[in-house]
Amino acid sequence: MNLDLAGKATVITGASKGIGLAVAQGMIREGARVAAGARENSAGLSGLADQGDVAIVLGDLTTTSGCQALVDEAVARFGGVDVLVNNVGGVHPRTGGFLSVTDEDWQWALEVNLLSAVRATRAAVPHLLERAPSTIVTVCSVNASLPDPGVIDYSAAKAALRSFCKSLSKELGPRGVRVNTVSPGPVETALWLGQGGVAETVGRAQAVDPAAVKAAAVAGTPTERFTRPGEVAELVLLLASGTVGNITGTDVLIDGGMVTTL
Repeated sequence: MNLDLAGKATVITGASKGIGLAVAQGMIREGARVAAGARENSAGLSGLADQGDVAIVLGDLTTTSGCQALVDEAVARFGGVDVLVNNVGGVHPRTGGFLSVTDEDWQWALEVNLLSAVRATRAAVPHLLERAPSTIVTVCSVNASLPDPGVIDYSAAKAALRSFCKSLSKELGPRGVRVNTVSPGPVETALWLGQGGVAETVGRAQAVDPAAVKAAAVAGTPTERFTRPGEVAELVLLLASGTVGNITGTDVLIDGGMVTTL
C-alpha cells in the first residue's frame, strides 16, 4: 500500500527509543522528512540521520520551550509541518496504593502524559493549518479505558489525553487537520521490560520474577503476547496518511484483544 507520506514534514516527540523510534524509522522508509525530538540521544536516534532527511532535536518535551524548539527546527529545515506524532509518555507503577501517590507524582504524570502533547500540538497547529490537509496522531494507552489502580495517575492522564484529542478533532476537522489516537496495550519497550520498568518494579514489590509479571500482563488475552513497537508504528503511519483520509476523532486499539467491551 502506498501511504503517500513521501516528502511529508513529520514531527515526532519521544523518538529516541521504543514506539517513537519505530515511528521515525517507518516514516523514513516511506520517504518522509523527520524532525525527531527526545530528551536524550540514543544509538537508534543517531542512526536515523544516516537513513534519510532527519533533524534531531534534543530537549525537554514536557516544556513549552522544548516543544516549540522542535517544531521551529522542523519549519526551518522543511518549510512547515504536515504530520505531528505525539509520543512522549511515561509511567511509574504505584505499588503503595493511592495514598502513596503525592501531588508531585500526579503533576509528573500529567506533565509527561497529557501536557507534553498539549504543548507540542499548540506549537504545531499553526503550521499544520497552513499545510492542510494534515494530521496529528497521538499515542495514548489502553489504560484510558481500562483504569488501573496500580497506575492510577497514568490512567487518569491518558483518559484526559484521549478526551483532549477528541475535542481537538472537532475544532480542526473542518479546517483540514485530522486528529486521532492510538491506544496500545502492553508493548515490548523499555517502559515495560527495561531496567526500572513496569515488570521489574512490580516484580520487586510483589517478590516475583519480572518474567511472571510480563506473562500475567497478557494472560487471558486472545493473542497472549505483547504488541511490538513496529506494529504500533505501522498503525500510526496509516492514520497519518491520506489513505484513511476520512478518519478523525477516532481511537484505535492495538491491544491483542485486551479490551473486551464494545
